[in-house]
Amino acid sequence: MFENVIKNLERNNMNALAVETASDALEYIRKTIPDGATVSNGGSVTLSKIGAIELLRKGNYNFLDRGAEGLTRDEIEEIFRRSFFADYYLMSSNAITEDGLLYNVDGNSNRVAALVYGPENVIIVAGRNKIVKNIDEAIKRVKTFAAPKNCVRLNCTTYCNAKGECVCADSNDFDGCDTDSRICCNYVISSKQRKKGRITVIIVNEDLGY
Repeated sequence: MFENVIKNLERNNMNALAVETASDALEYIRKTIPDGATVSNGGSVTLSKIGAIELLRKGNYNFLDRGAEGLTRDEIEEIFRRSFFADYYLMSSNAITEDGLLYNVDGNSNRVAALVYGPENVIIVAGRNKIVKNIDEAIKRVKTFAAPKNCVRLNCTTYCNAKGECVCADSNDFDGCDTDSRICCNYVISSKQRKKGRITVIIVNEDLGY
C-alpha cells in the first residue's frame, strides 16, 4: 500500500518502513533504541497514542522529558536545547508526500529544528492519514485539519481554533493569523538528506494523530 512512498523516502536518503499496527511501531522503537541512550521527542499526539512516551518514561533511557510534571517554562526550554545532543529524537510529521517529502509546521519550532539538525537519529512515526499526494495537499492538510485540531488541543486563541481552518486556507499564503498563540511560525520541507539514514520514517497502516 505504501511501497511508492517508501521508495521515494529512501531515494531521499531516509530509512522508511511500513507496519500494520501502532504496536508494531512501538516494538520497532523498543528494539532500535539501546538502553542508556539519550532520547527526546517533539510534541506529538501520535507518539502518545502508540505508547511511545510511556515506553521512554519507564525504559532504561536518559529521557529528556518535556512533559514531566512540575516543569517551569524555562526548564522546558532547556530540554528543547539539550535535545539537540540526543542520540534519538522521536516525532511525527504533519504530512508525508507520495514523492517522499516531509512537511512540518511548528510554533515553538524546537521540533522542526531538531528534525533538520542536531540529534544523531530521528525516528518519525506517522499514520496512513498523513500521506498526501503533493506539497499543495500537505499545506492544505495543515491549514484545514492539523493546525485547527492542535490549536483546540493546546487551547490556542487563534482564528483556526474558532473557525476550523486557517484564515488563508484557500491559498498557499503563509501570512496566517496575527496572534501570539499562532502555531504556524516555521514551515519546513525535508527532501533529499545529506546524512543517509539519519531520519527513519515509520508509516503505520492506521489513522494516528493530526
